[in-house]
Amino acid sequence: QVQLVESGGGLVQAGGSLRLSCAASALTFSMYAMGWFRQAPGKEREFVAAISRNGGSTYYADSVKERSTISRDNRKNRVYLQMNSLKPEDTAVYYCAAVRTYDGDYVKRGYEYDYWGQGTQVTVSS
Repeated sequence: QVQLVESGGGLVQAGGSLRLSCAASALTFSMYAMGWFRQAPGKEREFVAAISRNGGSTYYADSVKERSTISRDNRKNRVYLQMNSLKPEDTAVYYCAAVRTYDGDYVKRGYEYDYWGQGTQVTVSS
């Protein structure tokens, strides 16, 4: 079955950086747009970033736009989220997700995604 496994989370001081990674298996990775979402305690899941099948199109939430980069390596079946200048409000469980697409676009809406990982915890201390 399809698996998405996130890694790279941890505890970091405000102003620091993290690179999250998501390894996908049992799917034709290049046929899927990918996204990152996060959920903080007591809050709803929110969109963070998305990337199209070939990596040519990306989209970011305003809250992370200037501080983050989403990328993918279709040879390695991986998607990444580089986050810089981290803030305490970035503290959350971060999830990657995959959606089968038939064009070169990204997908912003969580309900459209087909598969989800288990998440990786990111904690930013002040």
